[in-house]
Amino acid sequence: MEPYATVAQVWASGLLFARLGAIVMLIPGIGEAYVPARVRLSLALLLAMAMYPIVGHTLPALPPTLGGTVGLILRELIVGLAIGAILRIFMQALTTAGEIVSLQTTLSFAQTANPMQASPGSTLSAFLALLGVTLVFATNTHHMFVGAIVGSYELIGPTKPFIASDFTAMAVRTMSQSFLLGVQLAAPVLVFALVFNLASGLVARVMPAFQVYFAAAPLSVLLGLSIFALSLGVVGTVFISRYQAVLSQFTGGALG
Repeated sequence: MEPYATVAQVWASGLLFARLGAIVMLIPGIGEAYVPARVRLSLALLLAMAMYPIVGHTLPALPPTLGGTVGLILRELIVGLAIGAILRIFMQALTTAGEIVSLQTTLSFAQTANPMQASPGSTLSAFLALLGVTLVFATNTHHMFVGAIVGSYELIGPTKPFIASDFTAMAVRTMSQSFLLGVQLAAPVLVFALVFNLASGLVARVMPAFQVYFAAAPLSVLLGLSIFALSLGVVGTVFISRYQAVLSQFTGGALG
C-alpha cells in the first residue's frame, strides 16, 4: 500500500469511515431501509476520502496497541450513531403530525407501508414522512449534513473527551422539540376537530332524532382533509426551517 497511501493515511481514512458510516446509515433520506447498505457504505467511504484533507489534522495517530486502536474505532462508531440518531429523531415530528391528523379525521384505520419506518403506519403519516424527505433534498438541506459532519469534528474530535451527558440531554431535548413541533403542525386540524365535535354535540342535543353520526362522519373527513391540504405549505416551510436549526447546532459550533 505504500506506493498509494501511507499507513497513517489509511488509518485516518478508516477512522473517518467509522464515524461517517454510522452517520450515513441513519440520516434521513440516504439512511432509509430501502437504500441498499452497500450504497450507503460506499457513499460514506467516498465522503471519508473527500473529507480527509479537511479534518485530517484533527485525527490522532495510530495507537501502538491493539486495544487503543479498537477503542478509538468504537468511540467513533458511537459518536456517529449518536449524531445520526439525533438527526433522525427530529424527523418524527412529521410522523406525529400525521398520526394526530389521522385520528382527528377518523382516518387512523387507513394503514399503508411507510418506507421511512420498518412498520406500517397511517396513510397521512407516511405521506408527511415522504414529504419531509423530499423537502430535505428539494431545499438542499442535505448539503448541511456534510457541514454538520465536518462541524462534529470540531465539537467532538477523536482526541477530545466524549461527554455522554451532553449527548443524552441533546437527544431528550430533540425528542421533546420533535413531539411539540408535531402537535403544532397538526394544530389547524386539532382546532377544527374541537369546534366540529362541539357543534355536532350541540346538534345532537337540540335534535335528538337527527342521525348526527351519519352526517358528521363524512363532513369530518372532507373538511379535515381540506384544512390539512390548505395548511400543507406552512407545514413544510415550518418543518424544514426547524430541521435546519437542528443541523445548525453542529455547524454553528455549540453542541449544547
